[in-house]
Formats: sequence, structure tokens, C-alpha cells
Amino acid sequence: MAVDPHKQTSVHCLYYWAEKAPDKVYLTQPYPDGRVEDITWKEAADQVSRMAGYLRGLNLPPNSNIAILGKNSAHWILADLAIWAAGYVSVPLYPTLNGDTAAYVLEHSEAKLMFLGKLDGTADGWNDIKAHIPRDLPLVSFPMSPRDDTPKWLSIVAEQAPVEPRLPEPDELATMVYTSGSTGRPKGVMHSFRTMISVADGLQQLFPVSADERMLSYLPLAHVAERAAVETQSLYHGFHLYFANSLDTFQEDLQRAKPTLFFSVPRLWMKFYLGVNAKLPPKKQKLLFSLPIVSSLVKKKVLRQLGLEHCRAALTGAAPLSAEIVAWYRNLGLELLEVYGMSENFGYSHANRPGQAKVGTVGMANPGVQHRIGEGGEVQVKSPGQMLGYYKNEEKTRQDVTADGFLKTGDMGEIDGDGCLRITGRVKDLFKTAKGKYVVPVPIENRFNHPMAEVVCVAGANQPQPCLMVLLSEEVRDQLEAGADRSAIEQELAAELDAVNAANEAHEKLAFLVIVREPWTMENGMLTPTMKIKRNVIEGYYTRKMDDWFGQKRKVIWEF
Repeated sequence: MAVDPHKQTSVHCLYYWAEKAPDKVYLTQPYPDGRVEDITWKEAADQVSRMAGYLRGLNLPPNSNIAILGKNSAHWILADLAIWAAGYVSVPLYPTLNGDTAAYVLEHSEAKLMFLGKLDGTADGWNDIKAHIPRDLPLVSFPMSPRDDTPKWLSIVAEQAPVEPRLPEPDELATMVYTSGSTGRPKGVMHSFRTMISVADGLQQLFPVSADERMLSYLPLAHVAERAAVETQSLYHGFHLYFANSLDTFQEDLQRAKPTLFFSVPRLWMKFYLGVNAKLPPKKQKLLFSLPIVSSLVKKKVLRQLGLEHCRAALTGAAPLSAEIVAWYRNLGLELLEVYGMSENFGYSHANRPGQAKVGTVGMANPGVQHRIGEGGEVQVKSPGQMLGYYKNEEKTRQDVTADGFLKTGDMGEIDGDGCLRITGRVKDLFKTAKGKYVVPVPIENRFNHPMAEVVCVAGANQPQPCLMVLLSEEVRDQLEAGADRSAIEQELAAELDAVNAANEAHEKLAFLVIVREPWTMENGMLTPTMKIKRNVIEGYYTRKMDDWFGQKRKVIWEF
């Protein structure tokens, strides 16, 4: 792998594009009042140089850790760059954290200052977090910050003289990404500038990326997936990056961006799919898609309504997406490619290639990546994006990295004859039934693909058989609120349960399914910030009800 010598780090990239394409728009930021701001490469570099000067003027200790808390925005990325240009290390915090976890990250990272960004307390954790911010922690507020009693980004860059940026060495510590914490306390994953930039160079070898691309940034920048696929790629390749204003304006934001590259997670791909099905039922789709001329027109219209008609490659990752749903998008004409990676290798591990995707797998190892199956069927990976280790936790680093440098992923998998990796579950997700038989939940969950089900979770540790918990789609929940007939829903889900059980081994057959009452969200702790289910939290929440559910001896159980 050969990173462009002019773009050795993300900081180098910023100033490279500021010189090469100063007047080209880099960042487009919408605001709640309807205003839209464009920031050129030259303006971005100028703001970063001024904020770097402000940070240096605070005389913080060398290599200080500086936190960033907020939803995605143009200023989030500018702050990341300013921290680096000043010679410091960035520590992103998920905006959906609870107060206790936010306090832990700030204390564990020994953050010396925090940038406070776009938060409103409605779809984030601000109402809880604000009481846990140390009173002596210096703050700087972005536009759309919930605090107006701190130094403000716009005022600082208006008054502060720009300084010559410090261009870091590639192997210096750049950032600490705290894992989303699906179990236990989050760990601080340390990445250098080299491990971060490796993803941009490596993915360029899989499919050509140019400065003419457009992407929409809306998944948490605190997670490596968005940081790698969107922030780092845009800086390295010099393309236009758009931001989403809110969930309510998402379609409008998507239409503004008209992305040529798009990255999302399975939960959202599923929501898009269910939204299309609500307007164009699967039976009607099947009929229209079978008509030669009509088929092409309908598929283009669906992609246009999704805002993805210009998208030449779309990625899905962070959790499994069923092969059936991937195939549905690909049938529409969207080059949907499943990719695989972890916080510990900056998301740079495996990917399906354009034109040669193997649905049902996460593709082949990326350029420069080695993979193997270790003890107990665990996937082990050695990547150019591999972390420096866990912050203040050498013991955990030794546990998770083998003596010859392979990361133990915690995922179970199989490598086929073409070198494609299929993820079959999580090592820790395995559970035993009361009969002493092991159940692997993920493959079973992936086979349950009914349009009414938004997300599912297989449970049943120490019970006679496993069972399935189902969260209905938002559209179906609304229909029930309006008085829709439950019996039709029950019949369809029971039929899907039978179809799944027909493919299951005897000890894997699902005893029943439960339609749960409460939505699983990041706010109530049942989803990670990348919308993966927190299996241990969900199982713990429903454990007390299991005996009663098994005692009912019904195929479909309503929790409400």
C-alpha cells in the first residue's frame, strides 16, 4: 500500500486541497432555520488554523486529549482537524451516551477540553450528559450547541490569528475511539494517523474514488465506520461532504446531497426497505418488476424517491444485513456492497468488490489485510488499520491481539474457496438451552425477513427452546394505534416463523415469537450508536417474562 506522500495524514490532506482547490466547496451544513452554509477548502483550512492557534494559546500539556461531543456537523470535522493541527489527540463521544458513561469517558481519557456541538436533548443524551460534565472542564461551543455561556467557535475564528499548522508524523497517536460498549465499560481504541489514512488508500484500490464524489454524513462520527468511510475518505480524495439537519428533514438532506457514494447500517437499510414496501407492497413489486419496460421505470423511481438515483456504490456494515435484503437492493440497480470491520482496525478489514459481490458474505480481505479462522471458529484479522492498543489497558490489548499480531475479532466465521468471509455469529452470543444445546442467534435472526418486522432478537438461554422477540416496523405500529386488525399480522408472522423453523436444527427451532411493546432505541440503551442490538441488555430486560411466555404455549404472543 502506498499513501500519497502529499496526503500522509488527514491534516496534510486538508492543506493539500486548500492549495489545490481553494474555492471548491468541501462542507455543506444545513441549519434548523432553513439556512444552508457552504464551506470551501480554503475557508475550512483557515478556520482550522485559527482554532489550532486558540488551542495552543491555552498552554495545555503536550499531546493532551481533547473531547468532541455532538451530532455530525461541519464543525465537528473542523474541530477534529484543529485538534490535530494544534498537536493534540481527539476523543469523540457519542451524542447518545448516558451521563454516567460520558463522565467515565471524560475521566478515563483525562480530557483537557471539550468541543460541544449540535445537541438538543430530544434524540440525544444531552439532558442526562449535561449534569455530568466536570465544572472545571473548559468548553468551546459549535453553532447549534445547547450552551451559550462558553467560548464560541465562530467568535474565536473571527478574532484569532491563524497559525502555521503542525503537520503530524504518520505514526503519532491521532485519536481514541471509545467502543460503543455493547457489554461493560467502553474501551479507548488508540489509532495513529497512519492507521486512519490506510483505509482511504486501501479502498481506492477496490473501486475508483475521485474528487467529484458526494457523500452525506449522518451516522455518528464518533464511530470508526463514519470516520473511515466518510470523514477520512472525503479528506483524502477531496470530495464534497453534506450533512443531515434532522431525522425529519433526512429525505430533503439526501435530495440536496444526491450522493454518489452512500454508507448506511442494516437498521436503516431495513427501514428504507420497509418504507418502500408500505407504499408499494411486495406482491405489487413482484408483478411490476416482471414487466420488462415497466420494471426499469419503477426501479428508477424507487431509487429516486430514496434519493439514491445518482449513487454508484453503497456500503452496508457494522452489523449483519440479510442476504435477501441485499439482493432486493441490488435488484433495484443499487450496487449495495456489504463490508466488514471493527473499531480496532478502523473499519478496514473486508469488502465486497463492485461487479463481483458475493451476497451473504462480507467479501474478501481488503488489500494488505490477512485473515484466518482461529480457535473456536473465531475470525482473526491483521490489518494496516490495526489499533495501537487500548488506552490504559495493556492487559486487554494482549488478550485481543495474538502473539503474531492478529486481532481476535470476537466474530465467528467461515472463509470459502473464493476467499470470501461469511460471518456466522458472535462468540459471546452463543447460549445454551436447558437441554445443554448451543444456539447461534445471528443466522436465525437473518432468516426472519418479514416486511412487518423492523428488528428481531433470538433469546432463550436456559430455556427448553429458543424464542424470538420481534419489534414491528414503525408503519405497522402506527396502523395498530389506528385500530388495525391484529389477527392478520399474527397469521403472517406465524407463517414466517414456520418457514424459519423449517430450516433450523431441532434444538434451534423457535418455540414462539413475542411482539414487544417498547421500541428498541439508542436512548433506552437497547441499541448501540450504530444501531446494533445490545443483546445482553434486551435479554436482561425480558428475562423475568420468559417463564410466563413459555407457559402460554402459543406461537405468537403479544406483549401489549
